[in-house]
Amino acid sequence: MNKWKEKGMSAVFFAAALASILAVGLICFFLLANGIPAIRKIGLLNFLGGTEWSPTDTPPEFGILPMILGSLYVTAGAILTGVPIGLLTAVFLACVCPKKLYQVMKPGVELLAGIPSVVYGFFGMAAIVPLTGNSILSACILLGIMILPTIVEVAESALRAVPALYYEGALALGAGHYRSVFRVVLPAAKSGVLASVVLGIGRAIGETMAVIMVAGNQARMPVSLMKGVRTLTANIVVEMGYASGLHREALIATGVVLFVFILIINLTFSVLKGREGK
Repeated sequence: MNKWKEKGMSAVFFAAALASILAVGLICFFLLANGIPAIRKIGLLNFLGGTEWSPTDTPPEFGILPMILGSLYVTAGAILTGVPIGLLTAVFLACVCPKKLYQVMKPGVELLAGIPSVVYGFFGMAAIVPLTGNSILSACILLGIMILPTIVEVAESALRAVPALYYEGALALGAGHYRSVFRVVLPAAKSGVLASVVLGIGRAIGETMAVIMVAGNQARMPVSLMKGVRTLTANIVVEMGYASGLHREALIATGVVLFVFILIINLTFSVLKGREGK
């Protein structure tokens, strides 16, 4: 009887795993089946390298280079603002923070991760946009805040996974506390720390709602940090509601490009995790 129960449970677990893979497969199939024909009609170079996005003009233009650059600029800005703060916070929580203070700060970081994107957007509109306008800079600052919990959580776990012998050995050789942390513990956790940064990049490039609320949503080539920009995700969300025909297919093809970006980020994360496990 127990043998049949174990087989039944194995079948349930297999079905659950199969459902996840099936969902990913269906998403890939839907994106490719609807997006690739549009790229063929528009032309790969015109689609990826075109600088004009005007789907309602005659003839229409479907160049998404401004949105690709917008996504890259906003993500790069979020990394520059969020990664240093996130990593230093992780080091503080893992290696410096007193236990009583940790009990206050840790839930605060976890709460930051649970705040909905639209609330971040309202915060950005109220606190950041009045200073920097609807611009690339506003999106960079807001996304830098939004990726903090991802970076802090993963990097702190990586730092805590370093054996205490590393730190104690450095102290025994005469290094101070901070020298031991930054010269021994942090390098030993570099794979996990890099993984936290990669996950933060994935969070930033895939964010939509908050970016729409602060970035200006102007489908043009980015020219300045203080000017508006539109990202790939914002382009899909803003126009999908009324798009039809080739315009709708072009938006789905934009999703294919975004999917490729996310795929590259996930593969990078898998490689880093593999190195960490060795």
